[in-house]
Amino acid sequence: MKVFHTAILGAAVPLLLIAVSITASPWFSFTNNALSDLGHATRSRVAPIFNLGLATGGLLIVVTACMLAGSSAYRLLLGATGYFLMLVGVFDEVYGRLHFYVSVAFFTALLLFLLIYGLLERKFPPIASAIIAAAAWYLHFAYNAPRGAAIPELISVAAVLPPYLQVARSHGSDRQQ
Repeated sequence: MKVFHTAILGAAVPLLLIAVSITASPWFSFTNNALSDLGHATRSRVAPIFNLGLATGGLLIVVTACMLAGSSAYRLLLGATGYFLMLVGVFDEVYGRLHFYVSVAFFTALLLFLLIYGLLERKFPPIASAIIAAAAWYLHFAYNAPRGAAIPELISVAAVLPPYLQVARSHGSDRQQ
C-alpha cells in the first residue's frame, strides 16, 4: 500500500470512529467533555468503537512512519505519535493518571511534530498552528476554558493533519523519483 494512502487511513479511521462515537452519545458535549470520555470502558457504551479507532489509527500512523524515506526526524516523531495514540486507546480513562500521561505524551508529540516540520521545511504556518494549539491547551489548563478538553484536542489534531499528509506525500518511500 502506498505511504500516502496509509497516512490517510491513519487519520481517517480514528476521526471516523470518533464521529460515530459522538453521534451515538447524546450526552457528549464538546465544551464539557474530553474526547476520551467516549472511551471510558465502564461509563461509555461506545468505548469499544472509540478505543478501536484510536488503537487502529495509531498503528496505521506507526506503519506510515516506518514507510517514510529520508528524514529520520519524521519517522521518529510520527512513530512516537502513533504509539502514544495507541496507548491512549489502550489505557482509557479507567486507568486514571496513566491515561492522562499517555494523552499528554500524544498531544506533546503532535506539537513537536508541527514545530519540527515547520523548522525543517522552513514554513511558518505549522509553527503558528503549534502556537495556536498550545494556547488552546494553556487556556484549558490555566483557566478551565473550555471545561472539557475536546476543543483543544480537536484544534491540535486539525493543526497537524496537513503537515502529516504532506510528509507522507513528499517522503513516502513509494513516491516517484
